[in-house]
Amino acid sequence: MKILSIQSAVAYGHVGNSAAVFPLQRIGVEVLPVYTVNFSNHTGYGAWRGPLIAPDDVREVITGIEERGVFGQVDAILSGYQGGEGIGDVIIDAVARVKAANPNAVYACDPVMGNAKSGCFVAPAIPVLLRERVVPVADIITPNQFELGFLTGTEPDTLESTLASVDLAHAMGPRTVLVTSVERPDREQGTIEMLAADDQGAWLVQTPHLPMKANGSGDVTAALFTAHYVETGSAKIALERTASSVYDLLKVTLESGERELQLVEAQEFYANPRLQFTARQVR
Repeated sequence: MKILSIQSAVAYGHVGNSAAVFPLQRIGVEVLPVYTVNFSNHTGYGAWRGPLIAPDDVREVITGIEERGVFGQVDAILSGYQGGEGIGDVIIDAVARVKAANPNAVYACDPVMGNAKSGCFVAPAIPVLLRERVVPVADIITPNQFELGFLTGTEPDTLESTLASVDLAHAMGPRTVLVTSVERPDREQGTIEMLAADDQGAWLVQTPHLPMKANGSGDVTAALFTAHYVETGSAKIALERTASSVYDLLKVTLESGERELQLVEAQEFYANPRLQFTARQVR
């Protein structure tokens, strides 16, 4: 499997491509990483150095890959945080070009906008871009519960309202929706959930909630789910494998006492997920 991953990169820590590439490689995926920024560290530190990469330069890198005749072998395009509208245009164009070369390729978009605790932390134009132009061309989207509500103009909280919001997201274009950080008021205390839905049904997986904030964990989640889904065609299997791997990654990170994801230390959990969580069908 080959995945063209158009995302940010950092030298220190693990977000964007610096979070997604290694876990994908560890499960046997050939990754073509294209960087949209090249920062010293993620912006959560409040200070960082390094350049935003101009959209035209990102496009040039993608064109160079195309000129090698690789697009016909690309199984999926993956994108995450979009710092500006120009990058969105580049990604949309790349998706069209890859699909022209390989009609079976899928586009997985992680529509990064914010979270329930911090609110929306991207430029005001980005949610509009995602909702009106990017999500409609995506085959897979991986919003958190807050972002799902932002995309669909709803306030999902219960299982029923979250499923209704997923239906609205399907109507926008994507066939498959993975919802992360699902926090139902009636869930078992001390847990958190993920929900995956496609035209075959919807599945919910519950894991213990670890008391931590881990930048980049959503990027790992989107990458692993995309790869497992493309490989198996099963939302249930992809959800269970992803939940298992990401939970163990977070657990290793929490136990380390470090702020950054312990991506390398947890590598065995990507290659051989323990599958300690079972997803139940909810529709």
